[in-house]
Amino acid sequence: MKKLIIIGTGGMGRETAWLADRINLKEKTYDEISFMDDNKEILGKEINGHKVIGTTDDVEKYPDYYYVCAIGLPRIREQVIKKIKGKLKDIKFETLIDPTAQLSPYIEIGEGSIICSGCLLTVNIKIGEHVIINNNCTVGHDAVIKDYTILYPAVNLSGNTTTGRGCEMGTGMQVIQGKTVGDNVILGAGAVVVRDIEDNCTAVGCPAKPIKFH
Repeated sequence: MKKLIIIGTGGMGRETAWLADRINLKEKTYDEISFMDDNKEILGKEINGHKVIGTTDDVEKYPDYYYVCAIGLPRIREQVIKKIKGKLKDIKFETLIDPTAQLSPYIEIGEGSIICSGCLLTVNIKIGEHVIINNNCTVGHDAVIKDYTILYPAVNLSGNTTTGRGCEMGTGMQVIQGKTVGDNVILGAGAVVVRDIEDNCTAVGCPAKPIKFH
């Protein structure tokens, strides 16, 4: 069995710990599930039954553990992952898939990704590294989701869509078939993408339109 460290004790981190608990209920996979967090005030404390065993400066103390970063913001998640990879050369990242998620066998999933409860992913999908797909999302055939992106709950990505690197896809938003969302895009809750969205912008509305660039 594996020992798992979840980085981050915020909402996404606690939900990820619950996901790991659910995996264990179905089939015992982890004999230890712990947290790391850079808030030193909570070191040694238990959160929802799991101990905070260190900060991200301590990864070298746990070379045999598997890691998953459950920080919701893509930019910060990428920074933290680069930091810990620099500290622990042979670090192992775990991919977590909730037992209730439905995935075809024709999906590529990169290391360190998280797929939460109630998700439906069909066929010939490519998911990058350290992607988070939150509760009740759907992803259609031949979709591509690049590294570090997060889909908030109930996002719908239709077939042949591409979602760029480091995006935030707001709760309940949709991308219609064949459209591309660029890198580092923030899409507001309930947005509907009916035309391609360029890189480095925040877009909202139905149809989704950029309102600012970053």
